[in-house]
Amino acid sequence: MPELDSPQRQAPDSLMLTGFWYRALAADQVHRNRLHKAMLLEIPLVIGRDRVGHPFALRDACPHRGMPLHCGNFDGENVECSYHGWQFDAHNGQCQIIPSLTANQNLKVSRIYAGSYPCEEQDGFVWVYVPTPDPPGAGFGRREEAPEPAPEIEKFSGKYKLAYLSADMPVSIDHGIIGLMDPAHGPFVHQAWWWRSRHSIHEKQKNFEPILNGFRMSAHRPSSNSAPYKLLRLYAAADSITTTIDFVLPNLRRETIRAGKYWFSSLTTVTPITRNACRIDVVAAWNIFRWLPFGPELLKFVFAKFVEQDRRTMELQAEGLKHNPHLMLIDDADRPAKWYFQLKAAYLEAKRSGTEMNHPMTGPVTLKWRS
Repeated sequence: MPELDSPQRQAPDSLMLTGFWYRALAADQVHRNRLHKAMLLEIPLVIGRDRVGHPFALRDACPHRGMPLHCGNFDGENVECSYHGWQFDAHNGQCQIIPSLTANQNLKVSRIYAGSYPCEEQDGFVWVYVPTPDPPGAGFGRREEAPEPAPEIEKFSGKYKLAYLSADMPVSIDHGIIGLMDPAHGPFVHQAWWWRSRHSIHEKQKNFEPILNGFRMSAHRPSSNSAPYKLLRLYAAADSITTTIDFVLPNLRRETIRAGKYWFSSLTTVTPITRNACRIDVVAAWNIFRWLPFGPELLKFVFAKFVEQDRRTMELQAEGLKHNPHLMLIDDADRPAKWYFQLKAAYLEAKRSGTEMNHPMTGPVTLKWRS
């Protein structure tokens, strides 16, 4: 039987990928000269800003006795452990002072490090680069620098609005991501009189193509049964309105809508917190409807409705997943989910073997589904 006709059973492996940037905290939650807790990939972090406002991220454990560093003091430059007063440079983690040492004790303090991570602020979020961890028990040294800057939203003009929304999901990173890219749940999960209903379900056909570390839903006209598409026709002819959607490892979904000189762009991430919990962060930038009073508030209202519907669905799904059911992915609607698992496996194999990543897509593909 051809693959397109046969369901494929697939169990997410929940393995969290290192060697990538992840959103840690919203920037407006990170205050100067204060310490904040965060968790990424089951790594406890302490995040803050130095006295000039630059963010930093350290592992939230003193290398001396494991005391959480967020319990200590911060003077805008060094983080001090509350247990024995050891001090660490907030940006590189290098130990500066061990108060208990006497003048004739020659411990090389500068060789001691708290774990430190590259940290950048971009589009309203503090991002942390999580490198491949050293072997257990190896301790920390100078940190590994990120090979490229943190991701940012694509923008097409100098003036634009920006808004974000976050929600915790009680499922693994894999379920969070394949839920994010699922094209068939919309009419059932995201029902609203101002959006669409299940009565508007119809067959769709979209073209996909491989891109570096991911895949793209090629530029296409937005769904004719959605309210935003109808609003966009106030700005441009129907044939000139296009949407492009990318997914890129480990967790990035980019969507761009163009309508002449007007545009809407979003970068959504699903961040692994633990093996059984993740967080979705949606950040959008746009120059459409800039004249509309309370535009960002209105967009956040719409986002909030969607994200809450997804969060509630994941909450219910988590109940079913507790019993370890057999799962399946079908063509064509679940093909993007299959690509995700294949990309993930290819990335891990490339890291293991030290060879170039073998992309699971060999060329453009056309998929059909009803939604």
